[in-house]
Amino acid sequence: MKKVIVLGATSAIAQATVRLLAARGASLYLVGRNAANLEAVARDAATRGAPKVEFRALDLNDCEAHASLVERAWQALGGLDGAVLAHGVLGDQAESQRSWAATELVLRTNFLSAASLLTELANRFEAQKAGTLVVISSVAGDRGRQSNYVYGASKGALTVFLQGLRNRLAKSGVAVVTVKPGFVDTPMTAHVPKNKLFASPEQVARGLLKAADGRKNEVYVPGFWALIMLIIRSIPEPVFKRLKL
Repeated sequence: MKKVIVLGATSAIAQATVRLLAARGASLYLVGRNAANLEAVARDAATRGAPKVEFRALDLNDCEAHASLVERAWQALGGLDGAVLAHGVLGDQAESQRSWAATELVLRTNFLSAASLLTELANRFEAQKAGTLVVISSVAGDRGRQSNYVYGASKGALTVFLQGLRNRLAKSGVAVVTVKPGFVDTPMTAHVPKNKLFASPEQVARGLLKAADGRKNEVYVPGFWALIMLIIRSIPEPVFKRLKL
């Protein structure tokens, strides 16, 4: 990927990915909500070797703005051959149980806005018969758990959407890469007690780019989550619903 739009570019995982892409000499179009933070990420990318870095501050929940956003990025970089979708929210499960507005915000941010952006990007990549779409989903989408089923539902929907998109775009030579991290030590999980299952943003970024380079379909990062989630998916529902997970 040499001309890449990064959505949610100020998230910890996205920043780590931007640093790696810049060191590879990729031109970048960075999108996020905070202009000052975006500018700092852009300056850092330029010092690391990115030949061109543009950025735009935008609330990505504004789906009506997505078509013009992609067009701007396309014009700024002279086309795109890669996209990294890294925006999202964890939400508050307890608040979501009390409030549909809180639930809707998680679903809109993690799934609906991502689906809108992917529709715009997929159509362009399909037309040029080239490109790589890399999207951060989550192991939480593999099975609903009482502790975070709203977040899990948003990521599960995203994973299924990506499966269908991958099926659609395969004949056009466009790669759709689903990245499923487990626990990651980021500001989003600052309130969660850390253990040995937590990965660093840099570790996830390296796994993400390795998967993109290999045009993989779905990858768990770190890889041991594939076994963990296989076990969790295999638990019979009569047993699973009694577990406190």
